[in-house]
Amino acid sequence: MILEVDGPEEAGQIAGVVQAGRQDILLATARRLRGERHGGPRRILTGSDEAYRGLTGPRGSRKSRLPAAWTLPVARGADGSASGAWRGAPKMAAAKRKRELTAAARPKKRAKGAPTGPEPTAKAGSETAAVEEYRIPAPVSQGKWKNKERVLIFSSRGINFRTRHLMQDLRTLMPHSKADTKMDRKDKLFVINEVCEMKNCNKCIFFEAKKKQDLYMWLSNTPQGPSAKFLVQNIHTLAELKMTGNCLRGSRPLLSFDPAFDKEPHYALLKELFIQIFSTPQYHPKSQPFVDHVFTFTITDKRIWFRNYQIIEEDASLVEIGPRFVLNLIKIFQGSFGGPTLYENPYYQSPNMHRRLIRLSMAAKFREKHQVKEVQKIKKKESKMLIEEDPTEVVFETPAEEKPVEIQLVKPESKAIVKDKRKPRKIQRKKQKKLFRTEA
Repeated sequence: MILEVDGPEEAGQIAGVVQAGRQDILLATARRLRGERHGGPRRILTGSDEAYRGLTGPRGSRKSRLPAAWTLPVARGADGSASGAWRGAPKMAAAKRKRELTAAARPKKRAKGAPTGPEPTAKAGSETAAVEEYRIPAPVSQGKWKNKERVLIFSSRGINFRTRHLMQDLRTLMPHSKADTKMDRKDKLFVINEVCEMKNCNKCIFFEAKKKQDLYMWLSNTPQGPSAKFLVQNIHTLAELKMTGNCLRGSRPLLSFDPAFDKEPHYALLKELFIQIFSTPQYHPKSQPFVDHVFTFTITDKRIWFRNYQIIEEDASLVEIGPRFVLNLIKIFQGSFGGPTLYENPYYQSPNMHRRLIRLSMAAKFREKHQVKEVQKIKKKESKMLIEEDPTEVVFETPAEEKPVEIQLVKPESKAIVKDKRKPRKIQRKKQKKLFRTEA
């Protein structure tokens, strides 16, 4: 669609309206993500297909799920019967509640061969209450795992060793992550949504390699979006000797964000995406109930700098663990691995353009040197111009005193050569030594 604009003022107004609309969409998407993280409203399924999907659960999951309508309060009629598509659910819940009441009232069974003791008195009950008061509480890891965030971390073919180590480090630091085989280059990015569905993952970190030297990272909330594409630079892995910190495997990290994340709408959306991907869910089966390291996301030079630090208990100082890398934002899409563009970084420069500018600068230096040489050759070939004598040059000249020329007619006497008197004696001694040796 082409809009006819009368002048630059109207064009500026239209661009401002479009930019404001994009910012509203970014903020709405961030609010939607935040609502999903805190547990949004459940929808009531209607129809046979939705009920079947709710009963069977997602693809690849062994446990079956009940439809969402069974978990919501159902309105009842005057006769006490439940109204709605699933009438059997409240009756089932009531029957289960009755069974629990009867089980609580039923006395506990006694084991075979156990002695029959006297019935507990009020005094014994008070003693048990006092013991329970000072009882050690259960460990933190025995809580209920509610946040079922699962992150799929994998890559395309053609990555180098450094990218492979970075991917393995992220899997080590994130106990709620899953791995998969490398994706073929010919496949389109929309296939990743199906892979995440089969792996029962709702978040994805995908490393895309191009030209065996450029690395791109996709962060996506599958399958409904949004997703962000970054250029990864300055990668340093856990195996490097410069990183001296250490942390417990599977421990939950703290997430530290730069204050600039709350000023711009696209940074607010990225902050929510980072929180849901990098934070380990509480009571995760593979996680440890300790907090001993922190992930920091800092915005500097229009880029996001990722660092991982160990928290030392003695003085709460920080020691870097690794890995470290820099994310240069390219675009934010409304869908998962595609869709309408919500934000495009105006400061982004592609690696191909960066390499082209470096080559052009080197070519400009070479061209400049070549031009200097050509100018020097032309100057040498030019005929020298004769400058007329200046009569004022002789004013400051002072004549020197003329010395008489002396001509030597007699040959100078030769100097006497003084010979070393010790030399002949040394020669005689050497001859005598030779004679003694021959005689012996």
